[in-house]
Amino acid sequence: MQWQKNQKDAARFSLFHALRTIDYHGAERIVRINGLDTPFWKEDIRCAVAGGCDGIRIPKTETAQDVKIVEQQILKAENEFGRPENSTLIMTAIESARGVVKALEICEASKRLFGIALSGGDYTKDLHTHITGTGIELMGARQQLVIAARAAGVQCFDTVYTDLENEEASGRRQYDSPDGFDGKSIINPRQIRIVHEIFTPKEKEIIFAEKVVREIDSKKAQGIGVFTVDGKMIDIAFYDGAKRIIELAKASGVYEGEL
Repeated sequence: MQWQKNQKDAARFSLFHALRTIDYHGAERIVRINGLDTPFWKEDIRCAVAGGCDGIRIPKTETAQDVKIVEQQILKAENEFGRPENSTLIMTAIESARGVVKALEICEASKRLFGIALSGGDYTKDLHTHITGTGIELMGARQQLVIAARAAGVQCFDTVYTDLENEEASGRRQYDSPDGFDGKSIINPRQIRIVHEIFTPKEKEIIFAEKVVREIDSKKAQGIGVFTVDGKMIDIAFYDGAKRIIELAKASGVYEGEL
């Protein structure tokens, strides 16, 4: 245990200086702490908050109480190190059947919580199954987490893809998350490009979204509620989705329009 503790202290030292000295060019810095069933997580939070992290990722989250306990420690660290209160956000990793079942309660546990993420490896172990490559073993959890996140108004992230040697062929299909996810966890920097490609709106989607927004704005002024765009029936229910595609395209740097 003493050897392990010394290694944790060395890791925190490196983390603190990485947070304070590296230019991340505006990227959010989310620190995954050790599990709440270990003696290390409180000091992890102190180090991360002192270093100026943007958020804390809680592993193996199973209840709303897990989030509340971490929230209390974050607040203490913010006060201790002169950080503005509520400036450090929370992200939870759902890694068990219990966590999936309690997903909505977890999502609503704190105003600091901005997102939840599925961890497929530990989740499938908890189900007494394994990763098949088809995605069927994760289907229920994926849908449950997306539904909970949408109901709570937070973001939802798909699980990692671990076969680094099989990315460009059949393995690439594992990046194609079900509709509703806002992003995907990765384990290697070379996966960033592929994930960006998957989640960046395609030109066809952007063009259609532009048409939908313009037509709805125009028809609403004329008192028309239902109409067609490129042969598809459209009404006000499509508006928010179209606006989201455009905003995502802007954030991805692929949209230069005026909407």
